[in-house]
Amino acid sequence: MDHYKVLGLHRTASKEEIKTAFKTLAFQFHPDKHSQSPRAIRENATIRFKQVSEAYEVLMDDQKRADYNFRRSSGARGGNNHYSQYSYGYSRSGSGNEYKPRSGGGGGLASNFEMALRILTARSSLLYLGFAA
Repeated sequence: MDHYKVLGLHRTASKEEIKTAFKTLAFQFHPDKHSQSPRAIRENATIRFKQVSEAYEVLMDDQKRADYNFRRSSGARGGNNHYSQYSYGYSRSGSGNEYKPRSGGGGGLASNFEMALRILTARSSLLYLGFAA
């Protein structure tokens, strides 16, 4: 899930633009607004509201945004990065604007290997800096 697309923004959006887009979409998809809607519409609105909230939370925090941008630029070259650290696990279905929970998911051997690789890389970087000084 691309947080910028969820909010309808470009990657260079300012915090003010992010806040404005969030307020507009949060009002549009807020669960209270859809409490009397049919079940399918209510569930779709709830999922969209969660996605909009998640996107806002990530993009408004400078550190999370930098991490997210780095992950998107390095991990999403071959397609969508569905297993982002900042994802509720919902994807757009093939037809229309319905969102549904993804089957399968991150975790398992691949993500454990990725985590171990990050730790080793971080430690080795610190060692190199220690020896260089």
